[in-house]
Amino acid sequence: MREINTSQITAAIRDLCIKANTHLGEDVLAAFHKAIELEVSPTGKDILEKLVENARIAQEKGIPICQDTGFAVVFVELGQEVHLVGGDLKEAINEGVRQGYQEGYLRKSVCHPFTRKNTGDNTPAVIHIDVVPGDRIRLIVAPKGGGSENMSRVTMLTPAVGIQGVKDFVVQRIKESGANPCPPTIVGVGIGGTFETAALLAKRALLRPLGSQNPNAELASLEAELYEKINALGIGPQGLGGRITSLAVHVAMMESHIASLPVAVNVQCHAARHKEMVI
Repeated sequence: MREINTSQITAAIRDLCIKANTHLGEDVLAAFHKAIELEVSPTGKDILEKLVENARIAQEKGIPICQDTGFAVVFVELGQEVHLVGGDLKEAINEGVRQGYQEGYLRKSVCHPFTRKNTGDNTPAVIHIDVVPGDRIRLIVAPKGGGSENMSRVTMLTPAVGIQGVKDFVVQRIKESGANPCPPTIVGVGIGGTFETAALLAKRALLRPLGSQNPNAELASLEAELYEKINALGIGPQGLGGRITSLAVHVAMMESHIASLPVAVNVQCHAARHKEMVI
């Protein structure tokens, strides 16, 4: 059994909140450069080049990639041989979010659903905890902006519609979203499970590095087909037309009930931010 003080978790979350909002991943930057080569619209190409420049300025000056610094979504893989000391895990995470958003001068966007009164410190965070083998803790901070999250949907299809029904739902969702999620997007798709697990599968799919191959051949083929169909819509960068509407489609799947076919689409804007740390 290994002891880890929750103060280490607070410090890690603080740093991850700041870095995620100021340092765009190398996989995303590589996807931007690939998209510039593929884009045929001069306007679209110019937008993509501006996104690369924006990411460079954000990293060099330590300022947010986007003014919407997101709802803090935190994924925790907690080793079953870890003994936490010093306080409550969730409170340690929320304290890290408080410190990160304050010290990093990040916009606080969390509010009461009805009164719209801001909590003032971007808490509470959305926290997903998985217990895994080992004596380490893996922390992933994935700030999620409101514009792209608003375009996300979960539906319960009938099994009779099959894989074609899934394809139709995903493509139609992106078509209806148009310019709202600030394309080029990354499209996370969750298939199977139950109502809530489909949504979580879709969100977790967004964490997969861009350019990586889905290890499931069936899903890899589905991703490729959806990618082509979505980019054939012509929405383009920032919705101004072009070949590149989405940088990637990532699909995750699990078994479902015999009477159900849950499908979720979680849309991520071009500011695909997430950073991780292992303690």
